[in-house]
Amino acid sequence: MISRNTVRAFCLAGTVAILAACHASTERRPEVAAAAVPASLQLDVEYLSDDALEGRGTGSAGNDSAAVYIARRFAALGLEPAGGVPAASACTAASATSCPEAYLQRFTARPASDAHRGITEGRRTQNVVAILRGTDPELRDQVVVLGAHFDHLGRSPESSLDPQAGDAIRNGADDNASGTAVVMELARVLSANPPRRSVLFVLFSGEELGLLGSLHFVDNLPVPMERVQAMVNFDMVGRLRDDRLIVYGIGTAEEMPALVQQANSAEAPLSLATVPDGFGPSDHSSFYAKGIPVLHMFTDLHEQYHRATDKANTINYAGLQRVADYATRVTRELANRDGRLTPIRTAPPSVAAGSSSSGSSAYFGSVPDMAATEGVVGMRLTGVTPGSPADKAGIQAGDVIVQFGGVAVKDIYEYTDALRSHAPGDVVEIVAVRNGKRMTFSATLTTRGG
Repeated sequence: MISRNTVRAFCLAGTVAILAACHASTERRPEVAAAAVPASLQLDVEYLSDDALEGRGTGSAGNDSAAVYIARRFAALGLEPAGGVPAASACTAASATSCPEAYLQRFTARPASDAHRGITEGRRTQNVVAILRGTDPELRDQVVVLGAHFDHLGRSPESSLDPQAGDAIRNGADDNASGTAVVMELARVLSANPPRRSVLFVLFSGEELGLLGSLHFVDNLPVPMERVQAMVNFDMVGRLRDDRLIVYGIGTAEEMPALVQQANSAEAPLSLATVPDGFGPSDHSSFYAKGIPVLHMFTDLHEQYHRATDKANTINYAGLQRVADYATRVTRELANRDGRLTPIRTAPPSVAAGSSSSGSSAYFGSVPDMAATEGVVGMRLTGVTPGSPADKAGIQAGDVIVQFGGVAVKDIYEYTDALRSHAPGDVVEIVAVRNGKRMTFSATLTTRGG
């Protein structure tokens, strides 16, 4: 998931600030039967989150190595490269599918965070793009895009939640080696039995710096934009708990609500928490801003988010396989249906006047329920950080915050604006609804870790 450095208004500045300001309680990883998970799925996560890649920071050698690894996996499956024109010096002696360079869509990332520090030289990086041609002569010119970001924080403490760890490697196993591995698993499964429409697989760099890879991609699509049926995004899908999968974007096309439910297995159904919004703090936002229907799959926040402890041994691999199986069915529904989806357009959430992408340093310690939107007036919590101002004030999981510091709160965006208007040391009054009863609390805001 992206950091506080998001600078585009449609990227949910409020949600990003919350994600960077809180974390959830630790979950014990369930025991996994090795036979239940394809070897490649776990190996991909382990490779991408290995210390050798140093957290895959955009513009780093580890990020470049990850890109080549993904490209070679696509080549081994026989997928056509779609990154651009192969470099003559790199590919003249090889076929396109055996040349990693052919899968790379190179660009220069210029994050706002670098500009604020006076760094003017951009970060050279790349997306990785491949296409699986569809089987239907009348539909194969249309595409379904499957995407995830493969970059992470590298060694930078700037956007981490453990700045005290200094330049420790933030491996990013869940964020987002998990989503990257799912896209590669879908490439493996779908290439064995291609659907009617073509499938475009794209792994983005620069997401943690403000969706830079996906923003570049939608402006440089390898196919005409009007031929894109939908985009499905995977970001942090490796920590399935209680069978609960959050699916954003069901309000981006008229057919989406029925489609995501029909794809749920009757034998081992997931508990789907669906959210209509097509904008959010990940790469699907770049597509929805162009009018393309989207879905975004997410297994929610956890204590290792943006920390050096987000390692491969914390992943629920059996759960990751269940997400991949569900995503395969969703993709086939999108790629095999006779007709086109009927897009639903909505305006992006506005950024409140006076707010900034960097937010304030005030810390409360609430953990929002990222799936609680429909029927909820206020911001429902899945928990609070132990020892945080919220915890000390008596706020609990399940509470719905309806007022913060005298400002009415109807959703996560208004809550974020209210929090960002305060500074560490401020004493604020919070009104929350618990079991139908309004309750008032008082909290002294701090800095994170204070």
